[in-house]
Amino acid sequence: MSLDAAAAGLADHLLTQEFVEVLAHHDADGIAAASILCHAMFREGMQFRLRIRSGITTADVPDDSSVLLCDFGSSLPDLSGDVMVVDHHLPHFKGDHHVNPRLEGIDGDRNLSAAGAAYLVAQRMGDNRDLAGLALLGILGDGQDLEGPNREIVSEGIANGFITPRRGLRLAGRGLVEQLALAVNPYLTGFSGDPETARTLVAAVTDEDDLDTEALLSRIVLATAPKASLPALCGIWGTTYSLGREVIDEALNLAAVVDACGKAGCGDLGASLCLRSTHALQEAWEITARYRQAVITGIRGVRRLDERVALFAVDDGTVTSDVADALANDFVQDGPVFVIGERGDQYFISARCPPGIDLDLEALMRRAAEACGGQGGGHHRRAGARIGADQVDRFRQELQEAVPA
Repeated sequence: MSLDAAAAGLADHLLTQEFVEVLAHHDADGIAAASILCHAMFREGMQFRLRIRSGITTADVPDDSSVLLCDFGSSLPDLSGDVMVVDHHLPHFKGDHHVNPRLEGIDGDRNLSAAGAAYLVAQRMGDNRDLAGLALLGILGDGQDLEGPNREIVSEGIANGFITPRRGLRLAGRGLVEQLALAVNPYLTGFSGDPETARTLVAAVTDEDDLDTEALLSRIVLATAPKASLPALCGIWGTTYSLGREVIDEALNLAAVVDACGKAGCGDLGASLCLRSTHALQEAWEITARYRQAVITGIRGVRRLDERVALFAVDDGTVTSDVADALANDFVQDGPVFVIGERGDQYFISARCPPGIDLDLEALMRRAAEACGGQGGGHHRRAGARIGADQVDRFRQELQEAVPA
């Protein structure tokens, strides 16, 4: 079955439901995916409830109503076949209502996100072309390439006037000082977490509100180059996107705010923005600023736990994913990076392959977590796990055995 046929089949099945429980992963891709399908259902007069979660197990899935899972669910082989899944992680779910690019040989790491898959389903439910900007959030949030189905969706959005590309700083924030001081992707050593330094730089390259962009970029690169990776330096400037229909026009800003709200435990606010409500916009920005500062604090305060394996610990388990992204992508590394942090009575581990490193982290994290009585999985080069608090030493041993010297 082709991806288009799978999307059409799920759309037809979804339209027959009287009420749908929608559960979505708490990052930008998951929240955008769920919001796209909630838009489509609302426009068809359907009833639904949307909830955002940091993860899911089979036991978490309601068994008394129709359920739609967005950006997770593919990893659950024992999930009921009646559940609807829109995902892009490695598939273990065998149900009939499953839209996942990997089932059709498309790279779910790079060429189609959960939000992109949701957009394909939504287009089969009606004319939802104006939701292309929300599909872009999945591409940006998961750091995907603009290739394959991703390119087709964005090109369609551009052609229809819902997405406008331009060139500029690829840093999220409400102004240049905040863009520099709260930079986490890429992380800018010397500026991230230091608003005074950022303010000094902005003043030095601004003359009567006229910004000298070349001087700004040159000084950022000179200051950060000694510790930054090449992808981090290249990520400072490039293509950005305007989203004429969304409550935050700049796509990178909207992706950052939705992502931060979700990971900070306020996924309902992130979803409200994707559903085009402005009632909590200011609050969402403040949550974003606090969350990104927490990520910066995590990056600065990481503790290496192993001499051979790049296993790091952070005090705040809510930021492991973004800290791992920064350590793997924005600093020079020669192997996979693992970041572990405590959240409640569990430890969460995020694993990342830096550019140029190819290791099957999905299989590695799945095996290591299961050996510790936990749960793991994700993407080939970007995965995660959660284990009990008493299993940290065992997990470390599993990594030592699994990661090549």
